[in-house]
Amino acid sequence: MEGKKFDMNYYLDHLVPLVSSCLEDLLQAASYESGRGGAPGSAAPFVAGASMFFNSMEEFGHAFAAASATLMADLPNFTDIDPVIQISEVMV
Repeated sequence: MEGKKFDMNYYLDHLVPLVSSCLEDLLQAASYESGRGGAPGSAAPFVAGASMFFNSMEEFGHAFAAASATLMADLPNFTDIDPVIQISEVMV
């Protein structure tokens, strides 16, 4: 994203372990992605993404209620982009 900062090294080296530490055993699995492209010849709509898996919405709610202040406070350390959060249910 032009005019915005995102430090991928910080994201991977510091945020990923922080997420694991804060969410502890409630986080069942996670993947962290780097945006590479959108439609042919266009930039990716997102710089990065993360998919986090929990056993239930209740566990997700509990985990983020406890961790959100810590995780959100770390954002300025690596980006000035506002996060977009989507909650999904795995169907297959």
